[in-house]
Parts: sequence; C-alpha cells; structure tokens
Amino acid sequence: MGGLHDTREVGGRYVGELRWFKSSHSGSGGGDCVEVAAGPEAVHVRDSKEADGPILRVGQNGWAAFLVLAAEQG
Repeated sequence: MGGLHDTREVGGRYVGELRWFKSSHSGSGGGDCVEVAAGPEAVHVRDSKEADGPILRVGQNGWAAFLVLAAEQG
C-alpha cells in the first residue's frame, strides 16, 4: 500500500490519506531513509524502504519538541 499517498490504520485508528515526504538528508544510494507525513493530530514517520512496514506516530507537541532539540544539536 506504500507510496506518496497512503491510507493507513495506526494503532487501530484510521488516519486517512497521508502524503509522505522523504527526508532531505536521505540519499539516493539506500542506507538510512526516513519519510514523514503530517496528519491533523500527529506526525507519522516510517522507513522509506519499508513503506508497508510499521509507522511511528508522534503527537504534535512531541514532534515540536523533537524539532527544537534537533535544531539545537544541528
């Protein structure tokens, strides 16, 4: 079911259609690639090589805190 648009159920909850974006730090040669999709209540993260695999769901406040920490660690 993978791809740029995806209709998924996460933790027993339907999350609707998600539009996935590949990390700008992901290279084209494989390795560690991450995709992110913003939903109305959470941000969803998955391994781009396993689009049908598990999805990490992070609440908006948690994602905002992560971005602040990542920017500080630069």
